Amino acid sequence: MKKRTDQKEPQKGISRRSFIQKGAAASALALSFPYVKTQSAFGAPGTEGIRLGVIGTGRQGRSHLNQPLIYKNVVALCDADDQMLTQGQQIVVEKDNRSGQRMPALYKDYRKMLEDNKIDAVLIATPDHWHAKMAIDACVCGKHVYVEKPMALTIYETQQMVKAARKYKVVCQHGTMRRSYSEFRRACEIVRSERIGEIHTVRVGLAGVNFNEPPRPNTNPPSNLDYDLWLGPAPWRPYNQNHVHYNFRFFWDFAGGQMTNWGAHYVDVAQWGLDKDETGPVEVSGVRVEYDPKKRFEVPAWSEVTFKYADGKRIICGQSHRDGTTFEGEDGTLWVGGSSAIQCSVRGAVEEPLGANDVHLYKSDNHHQNWYDCIQSGKYPVSDVENGHRSTTVCHLGNIACRVGRSIKWDPVKEEIIDDKEASSYLRYEYRAPWSLPDLG
Repeated sequence: MKKRTDQKEPQKGISRRSFIQKGAAASALALSFPYVKTQSAFGAPGTEGIRLGVIGTGRQGRSHLNQPLIYKNVVALCDADDQMLTQGQQIVVEKDNRSGQRMPALYKDYRKMLEDNKIDAVLIATPDHWHAKMAIDACVCGKHVYVEKPMALTIYETQQMVKAARKYKVVCQHGTMRRSYSEFRRACEIVRSERIGEIHTVRVGLAGVNFNEPPRPNTNPPSNLDYDLWLGPAPWRPYNQNHVHYNFRFFWDFAGGQMTNWGAHYVDVAQWGLDKDETGPVEVSGVRVEYDPKKRFEVPAWSEVTFKYADGKRIICGQSHRDGTTFEGEDGTLWVGGSSAIQCSVRGAVEEPLGANDVHLYKSDNHHQNWYDCIQSGKYPVSDVENGHRSTTVCHLGNIACRVGRSIKWDPVKEEIIDDKEASSYLRYEYRAPWSLPDLG
């Protein structure tokens, strides 16, 4: 088999940061200039003083902030919830011994953060419905982007994110960090080197829905939360404690349930192992779905969906399978998931070192460091916006099939649902005024 590295060519000019001068004119002039190294007080070793803003300091945002490569580089924090913002600030202060002029700037509105030309890059860890708008706005402002998984709420949004990253020549890393875990890379190298034979099926196991809240009435939002800003482009709905913070992911206006939450990780591994980063399925079928009988949340409580590819390979995804990604080949199976070691039924397939003629994939040992390295070098990151878009698309197609309750056909070249008006209506939604995506041409 032909040797593969998955290391794409550098983007021309990407190591020079583009800043879009803000103003009323939509055709603002783009300027380029080299990075200005910040004071030595900021930045983890080897990051060249890249100045970072973190948008979203809730559960996942704080997980990032606890990492040295993040808290040492943070110069600004943003969240629509004052309590979350304070908790994020406390982590940076305590972890990095911050005080005085080294304190991070605090913002409630991310647009104010993006106006600061002292910020080089942003990490977005907000609810899913905000990912695309914030990431695209950051690209327009010439700031490099790390966006949590799933990449966005709709397929149209992820398409626009790819367009924005390429147009403004910024590095956009998707938060599918299993591409930076050695066991997942090794598993995909083994599979693509055909050590378990030609793959015919991949089974992706999703976690169950962990929504355990009792029914609660709608109320006024708490004073610490700017609820209108938290909603942003999503349709207006009354405030309910069960809809915000972690539980947002179980309501269609804000997220896509476990299909996009965990599928973003394990479907991404399946796509990587099948060498499908530049394409997608042609049909989504075998739709089986169950919803919460008490209607406490909106997304599927249980589902199973089959994705068929043009070459006959299949990904079967749902809660009926073991958590993680299981590749089934002509000669045996290989499972990878969580933090456990690879499990393979073919003797020697895992233990034998890869040879010169085997497949060697893009090596990254730390997702944050890989992002920083690519900002400096101009190379594409291991979870580049393009493969993030493709893997997220698979997950969204699964949810669309569940919502319409039938098989759908997908054109992975035109990126369109074929002859199904109802299913196609889920590819995008109209943003709530005054929010909109910029015209990217």
